[in-house]
Amino acid sequence: MIKFSTYKFALVLALVSALSGCMEWKYGIEEEFAASDEGLFILNEGNFNYGNATLSYYNPTTKTVENEVFYRANAMRLGDVAQSMTIHNNIGWVVVNNSHVVFAIDTRTFREVGRIEGFTSPRYIHFVSDEKAYVTQIWDNRIAIINPQRYEITGYIECEGMTMESGSTEQMVQWGDYLYVNCWSYQNKILKIDTRTDEIVAQLEVGIQPTSIVLDKNNKLWTITDGGFEDSPYGYEAPALYCIDADSFTIEREFHFRKGDAPSEIQINGKGDTIYWINDDIWQMGVDATLLPFEPFLAARGTIYYGLTVCPRSGDVYIADAIDYQQPGMIYRYSAQGEKLDEFYVGVIPGAFCWK
Repeated sequence: MIKFSTYKFALVLALVSALSGCMEWKYGIEEEFAASDEGLFILNEGNFNYGNATLSYYNPTTKTVENEVFYRANAMRLGDVAQSMTIHNNIGWVVVNNSHVVFAIDTRTFREVGRIEGFTSPRYIHFVSDEKAYVTQIWDNRIAIINPQRYEITGYIECEGMTMESGSTEQMVQWGDYLYVNCWSYQNKILKIDTRTDEIVAQLEVGIQPTSIVLDKNNKLWTITDGGFEDSPYGYEAPALYCIDADSFTIEREFHFRKGDAPSEIQINGKGDTIYWINDDIWQMGVDATLLPFEPFLAARGTIYYGLTVCPRSGDVYIADAIDYQQPGMIYRYSAQGEKLDEFYVGVIPGAFCWK
């Protein structure tokens, strides 16, 4: 994952590597696992071009963590830059960005059951059905259509207005038959895709570089922009938070930050009534609010908050701290009321989560 805080220096190297990079797989000894029925996967992206991405698994009940579970279960390294993970039918689909691969793993044993290769630079995966899923990409103006049962790419959705160099599709949420996609790097659009025809049926312009997207209990989409960066050829502006009606596909509310802020990682709780995001600190806001909050939910305390998730069952908030982008990162767990419940070390640059 190339996150917003590392975007400037990573962008130069990333395009070349995305088109020509390869992964040298390193092998070890397989271990046996039997993971809990409920838990949290943490994707540690590792350093770009180092091939040191790892996968951790945390049991919230026992407060125990197992690190490097993919390597230990498969006797093989995960690859270069662990981007995201989605679970469908008890199979975890792990997107490894700079290794151009999506792994399918058993969520109990962590063993690989299949993989899909041939992507330019995959970002996120979303399942439409058992037979069809979409994979978004960066530096590619196409969203890949895959058959997860055959582990193959079956087609593409071409995104107008994007070149191969500036193509960037990111997170996906679905409402009815329609899929909504935020376009991040050098983009300013939300796409609306008809999942029955695999066609883009509408585009909505927002601010520069929408980083993430969620759907609330009122069928409203929420996206947050980072505003780009100084000297960016695409522009630089104050970031903003947008509330979009999914049905009419129009902006209903707009909240502006200060220029120079870098909000990201918008998340929503299981009830769909509260959103969270990172802007140095952790911020929290009800979906019916008309003003941005004045005080953060959790202060950063000199740390580098890099990833965020909210447990859909308990409402506990989990924050990934990259520390210095070199040593193993830390995960902090807080209750919905802001009480600290746990902390534990994981791999290098923890950035994404997946609830089991």
